[in-house]
Amino acid sequence: MVVYIDLIFLLNLLIDASLLVVTAWMRKQRIVIWRLTASAAFGAAYVVMMFLPELSFLYTFLVKFLFSVVMLWIAFGFGSLQSYLRNLGAFYIVNFVAAGGILGIHYLLQSSDEVFSGIWYSTSGGLSFSLKVGTLFIMIVLFAVLWWFRAVISARRRLERIDTCLAEVSVRIDETLISCTGLIDTGNQLNDPLSRLPVMVMEVSLWAQHLPETSEAKWSMEHADNLILMWSDDEAFPWRDRLRLIPYRAVGKGTQFMIALKPDQVSVTIGGREVMTTRVLIGLDGGTLSSDGMYRAIIHPALTEGQESGAGSARAATSEASSTEIRGL
Repeated sequence: MVVYIDLIFLLNLLIDASLLVVTAWMRKQRIVIWRLTASAAFGAAYVVMMFLPELSFLYTFLVKFLFSVVMLWIAFGFGSLQSYLRNLGAFYIVNFVAAGGILGIHYLLQSSDEVFSGIWYSTSGGLSFSLKVGTLFIMIVLFAVLWWFRAVISARRRLERIDTCLAEVSVRIDETLISCTGLIDTGNQLNDPLSRLPVMVMEVSLWAQHLPETSEAKWSMEHADNLILMWSDDEAFPWRDRLRLIPYRAVGKGTQFMIALKPDQVSVTIGGREVMTTRVLIGLDGGTLSSDGMYRAIIHPALTEGQESGAGSARAATSEASSTEIRGL
């Protein structure tokens, strides 16, 4: 059997470098190219030593662990013991994920004949397994697993960031109480141009059973100004005097209009603190505010500044935001 030590070294150099890059991303460490290259080369050199019989004593758990410790010291330095241990833990997690992913996908793609052909019995009656994985397969699956792992961690971090901005919202109109989860959007400066009341946007589907029957079918077909005239003429609609028409500008679009309702009271609960106000309008959006359903309302930041557990009024924000998705006129 011919073994190309240079190819083995390059293969392990790429693998170690990939694992270190993902570790740095997880721990938000600054990547220095020469340090990362030196660390990966140090780790790859360890694999080459397996071809030197006189160095077989290096293949023990303690030596392997010390090699990983030195690799991280070369790649990221030693800031503090706590940070170093966290880097070490992240490095091993990435290694276990990559190794487990490669083995899992390898066995997933194998047929039953291939699995049984790798099983053999020793002279003492022990059962062993032989695993043969191609180099190209390792490289392709390794990068796929690391990309997948990074995507999962990114999604998790995004959910954590969003979760800190979520609040429970309850809106009361007469005897009707609508509750949902809302997202506090600090860039939302949507206000009623006449009363200067802040506007909280909610999905119209939350109010569907309390609106005129024709509204759901025509919501996406009618302009808001035409639709509000239809509602105002509907004598069976009890909230006609609560209707408002709010002009706003969306990113990449011109002036549009949004139908809003004047509630009796709005309650916003965040972090165990409840803020109640009556000075607010509820804008109705015909779409879906969150694709994953995490929130169904966009909360105006002024609604978090009212009086706690009372009917205090929230101050309407009048300053324009430098970056915003929707902006009042």
